[in-house]
Amino acid sequence: MQRSVVRPSPLFYAILAVTVVGGALTATMELTELRDRPVLGTLGMFLLVLGGWALSLTLHEFGHAIVAYKGGDREVAAKGYLSLDIRRYTDPVMSLVLPLIILAIGGIPLPGGAVWINRWALRSRSVSSWVSLAGPLSNLTIGVVLTAVVATVSMPFGLLAGLSYLASLQILAFVINILPVPGLDGFGAIEPYLSPQMREFGAKARPWAPLVLFALIIGVPGVGAALWQFTDFVFAAVGGDAFAAVAGQYLFMFWR
Repeated sequence: MQRSVVRPSPLFYAILAVTVVGGALTATMELTELRDRPVLGTLGMFLLVLGGWALSLTLHEFGHAIVAYKGGDREVAAKGYLSLDIRRYTDPVMSLVLPLIILAIGGIPLPGGAVWINRWALRSRSVSSWVSLAGPLSNLTIGVVLTAVVATVSMPFGLLAGLSYLASLQILAFVINILPVPGLDGFGAIEPYLSPQMREFGAKARPWAPLVLFALIIGVPGVGAALWQFTDFVFAAVGGDAFAAVAGQYLFMFWR
């Protein structure tokens, strides 16, 4: 039998273990302790959210890679993109450290990873579009699954708050990534169908357009508010608990 090309790395399991430990620590906290921010529960929230975000970044990029592999680009296996090793998807500073710091400071999940796909090896324009869509759809799927777990499983409030906040971040990541902005996956999904002139413009704008978008989100209240409102709408539509998500954000940002 052919050996699977998907072989999760030890680092993936290590990040998963940190996330699970964080979740276990949040489970020690009840709603009545929310205002006091107990040390163990707050530490658990920090580990749960940061670990969960690192896992979701890994799965986001793995989603691109596995669809590309199935669609004709076999080079992604040789590049290590099917190993679920976060180091394969990132530049240490720009793709991992900076987005995690931004998440810790402002709670906005700036897209962070990258996989290099040989688009010429893909079988069709449709496949190329699905390669781009696979990443944000993985965020949406994680958000929906976490929301479903929170809605159907009885759990301590601390864990409920942490998973709810993490789910809302996944929804927000989906909303941001799906925007048709050069450098984001939404533009990648429509790029195969654009004119050569528009594709050339997208290639030139790709390095700086996401940074401009992030500056608008941070610096222009209406832009950030609109994104959060749409995120809240989607989050509520899939059954999200808005109060629990806000509580999770409050505990995660313990320095505020």
